[in-house]
Amino acid sequence: MGNLLGKKEKSRITEQDKAILGLKKQRDQLKQYQKRINSSLEKDRELAKKLLKEGKKDRAKLLLRKKKFQEGLLDQTDKQLDQLERLTQDLEFSQVQTQVIDGLKKGNDALQKANSLFSTEDIEQLLDETQEAVDKQREIDELLSGQLSQVDEDEVLAELDQLIADEDLVPTMPNPPKEEPQSLEDQLPSVPDHLPEKVAEAKKEKVAVAAS
Repeated sequence: MGNLLGKKEKSRITEQDKAILGLKKQRDQLKQYQKRINSSLEKDRELAKKLLKEGKKDRAKLLLRKKKFQEGLLDQTDKQLDQLERLTQDLEFSQVQTQVIDGLKKGNDALQKANSLFSTEDIEQLLDETQEAVDKQREIDELLSGQLSQVDEDEVLAELDQLIADEDLVPTMPNPPKEEPQSLEDQLPSVPDHLPEKVAEAKKEKVAVAAS
C-alpha cells in the first residue's frame, strides 16, 4: 500500500516542453526589460530638457549619453527577442513533426497487423470460392427455369389465380342480368283505344238532342 502511494506517476512534460517554457519566460523578461528602458528613456529626455533650461548643460549631456547607451541596449534586446521567437517556433514545430511521425508509425503498425491476418493466397481463395458459389446458384436457377414446360407454366398461373381468389385478393364483379332490361317505352302504361261507357252514352245523348 505504501509503495503504491509513494510511486510517482510518469510526467507527461517532455524536455522540449521545458525548453519551450524556458524560452517563453526569457522572452517575457526581455519585453518587461524593454518596457522599463522605454519608460526611462522618456524620463531622461524630459529631464535633459529641464537641465538645459536651468543652464546645466554638462549634466544634460551626461544624461543624453546614458539615454544613447540604453537605446543601444534596446536594439540588442530586439535582436534577442527575434532569436527567441524563432527558436520557440522551431521547437514547437519539431513537436508537431514528432507527433505526426509517431501517428504515422502507429498507423503503419496497425495496417501491417491487419494485413497479416490475411495472406494473398487466402484472399484469392476467398474470391474463387465466392465466384464458384455465384456460378452454382446461377446454374440452379437456369435448371429450375428450364424444366418447366408451357403447360406447367399455365398450371402455375392457374394455381396462382386460384390462390388469389381464395384469399379474396381480387374483388368479385356482380353477375350480369340474364334478361335484358326493358326500355322506357315498355315501362310506360298503355293508352286505351276506346272511350269509357259513360262518356260514350253522354256523347250519344248530346247528338240526339241536337238532331231533334
